[in-house]
Amino acid sequence: MKVTFLEGQIMKALSGFYYVYCEGKTYQCRARGNFRKRGLTPLVGDHVVFQADNLKEGYVLELLPRKNALVRPPIANVELALLVFSAVEPDFSANLADRFLVAIELEDVEPVICISKMDLADEARKAEIAEYQAIYEEAGYQVLLTNTDIDKKAVLDVIAGKIAVIAGQSGVGKSTLLNALNPNLDIETGVISFVLGRGKHTTRHVELMTIGEGFIADTPGFSSIEMDDLTTENLQFCFPEIDRRRGECKFRGCVHENEPKCAVKTAVENGEIAAFRYKHYIQILTEVKNKKERY
Repeated sequence: MKVTFLEGQIMKALSGFYYVYCEGKTYQCRARGNFRKRGLTPLVGDHVVFQADNLKEGYVLELLPRKNALVRPPIANVELALLVFSAVEPDFSANLADRFLVAIELEDVEPVICISKMDLADEARKAEIAEYQAIYEEAGYQVLLTNTDIDKKAVLDVIAGKIAVIAGQSGVGKSTLLNALNPNLDIETGVISFVLGRGKHTTRHVELMTIGEGFIADTPGFSSIEMDDLTTENLQFCFPEIDRRRGECKFRGCVHENEPKCAVKTAVENGEIAAFRYKHYIQILTEVKNKKERY
């Protein structure tokens, strides 16, 4: 009997099963044992070679090369990250936004900032958010502002044709946004806990969901990001406005902290780089240095 090998992409991982999409069909597969021996784990988003006699009994045989792999959520070949923050409840935090951006830049994934709940913000907060929007766009990021009545087209356009993840603090409206983009999803939305200031976790497994012409993975709610691969050298690449100026500094290897004739510090003094962005850069740089000393 001839064995047919197929190529597909893992759309969901749940309870030891991998759901592989191939030519309009989804096959339920298990992974061959030799993955464990080789220290490999198939991830949602992986392109794989598999075999299946029917839709329920297939086997993943080989992982094809990955573009990247995220740890949280565990997903491969991500092209875009929709980073969702809310204008209010919880209030927008530039510090948190910059940490998310660094983590995503580190993985060579394109970030898009989405600030939700704009209709719940008062005029002062709207003006504040508009300032942040201008600063992040000047740095080189795309920023989307959404209301509860979401402008779906803008979000669908950035996801089209891509594998994306949606990430952000709990309670910022990720599930509400996904349900608005695809009402068939019916994702459970978490109620804001005002005691904790963050929502209850509502996401339990990783799955690529169809959103318009693209795919998106919801992520468990979390409020901090591990950045184990971050170094004093690669941190500056994660701030585009700093990265653009690093070649203008007097000293090669300048980390833009205490060095003389630093183009980045000059740009901050001249208002060309936002002071809060530089402050967050220095905070993260200090954390990286302290971590290195501990090890």
